[in-house]
Parts: sequence; C-alpha cells; structure tokens
Amino acid sequence: MSERLVILGSKGGPAIRPGGPSPTSSLVEIGGRRVVIDCGLGVSRGLVEAGMALSALDLIVITHLHSDHVLELGPLIHTAWTAGLKRPVRVFGPVGTKAVWDGFCASLRYDINLRIDDEGRPDIRELVSITEFGAGVVLEEDGLTIEALRVEHPPVTECYALRLTHERRVIVFSADTAYFPPLAAFARAADILVHEAMHPDGVDRLVERTGNGARLKAHLIASHTMAADAGRIARDAGVGHLVLHHLVPADDTEITALHWTEQVRTTWDGQLTIGHDGLTLPLPAPNPQRKTA
Repeated sequence: MSERLVILGSKGGPAIRPGGPSPTSSLVEIGGRRVVIDCGLGVSRGLVEAGMALSALDLIVITHLHSDHVLELGPLIHTAWTAGLKRPVRVFGPVGTKAVWDGFCASLRYDINLRIDDEGRPDIRELVSITEFGAGVVLEEDGLTIEALRVEHPPVTECYALRLTHERRVIVFSADTAYFPPLAAFARAADILVHEAMHPDGVDRLVERTGNGARLKAHLIASHTMAADAGRIARDAGVGHLVLHHLVPADDTEITALHWTEQVRTTWDGQLTIGHDGLTLPLPAPNPQRKTA
C-alpha cells in the first residue's frame, strides 16, 4: 500500500455548489493503516476516486460534530458495507459521536435488517465500534499513535486537532480552530501540517452572498484562522510542509491559489500547498534518525 495523504474534501462549511469542492474529509494511508479524518458530504465518493476499496475501511477519526465534518459518517460505513465490508471498523470521535451513529442505524433499521436477511450480510451494527475521546492519546497500536489537542472553535467545545505518528513521521490536522498558538507545540517538527484557512477578502464576499450578515462574520472571525495566521503556526512549529485545508471560501472564483499563497507568504516561507479535492501527497519514507520534537 502506498503511503499518502489525500485531501478528499477541501471546503469549509456544509453548502455545496455546482462544480464546487466538497466539505471536509481526508485520508492518511500510513503503516498499513487507512485513517479517514472527518466525514463531510462526499467522503465516500472521494475515497472511491482516490482508489481505496471501501471494503478496506479501517479507522475513522472525527474532529468535531459540525455537519461538514460528520454528515456522511453513517452513509460512508453503510456504503462500505454494501460494497462488501466484513471487517471491524473503529470510529473515534468526541462526545456525541455514538449518538450520531446510533441515530443513523435507527433511521436505516429497515434497510439494514432487510439486507442482513435477504443478502446474508453481517450485522453492520456489530462491525462498528465507537470510542469517544478527549485530549490526549486516542490510539496507540502497531506503531501508529494518534493524539488529540482541544482547540478553540466556539461555540463547539469538543473540537480536536490530531497528531498522527508512525516511525517518526508526523502528520498533524488543525481541525477547525481560531488562531491557537498552543497548536504550534502540538505540531512541533511535523512533516505535514494540514491547517484550516480563511481569506479576508473572500470572507467579506461570502457574508454578502449568504445573507447571514454580521452574525455569520462574527462566527467566522471567532472560530476560524486567517491564512496568514496558519502560516504563523507552521513557522512557530517548524513543520516541513504546510497544506491549507477547509478553505473559506473554497469556491470563490476571485480567490485563486495565488491569492491564498500571497496571504501565507507574509508569515511563512516554507513548503506550501493549497489544498483541493483529490490532492494527493506522498508521505516521507521512515527515517529513524529524524527528530520529531
């Protein structure tokens, strides 16, 4: 299995528009594991188009319960099940994740029971385990460690950045967060930092076209990170590669990759990639001599 990071959905927020990107989800294939980070609308299609067999679904980690991060959790697992999933799937998420899954299963009870009886499938409810986590170590298994840091994403209190480590390689996801300086220590020396970003000019236009006005802008400013501040986190953490993700706005034709880059270059001069749906980046080869902290 190739080791890679795939940005499956690069858009911040739940709305989708014709020809536009999908909400947030990513795939990390590392150490023989397949880790899906967040399950925004479109994650199932994104995984298929990335070449991953849904029947090979392994680990899912949800950063928080906003719909653009969790709306397709149940549908992803169900679609994998109808595609031949027979292996256990473990889901890790904040408090409330089990209720999301149980509610989905209740809503699809008729279909699930019918397919078990008619098609001889294993009970999907017995294949899936849900672990709700807080700050600290989420998983430590077969050389893969996943850690969580609570970040600032008001009014959501249970929102977590994630640090994945395997053979001294480190990939960090900021999750949704306001500019949060402690994230730099959490992301120290990461090979790749996947950080959310807003563009100041694009935010104003987004607010104008959605009609939510001052309330929406106040939420965005209080709960998310401007691109230049994402650069500050990358600089202070000394990461190898900054990838912008969960872009706000991601579907404004007047905000191009060049505009995003101009914002980040005011604070960060290292390797930079502006995320988009389907972006695939190879992970570095294991290096036992490399220092990660």
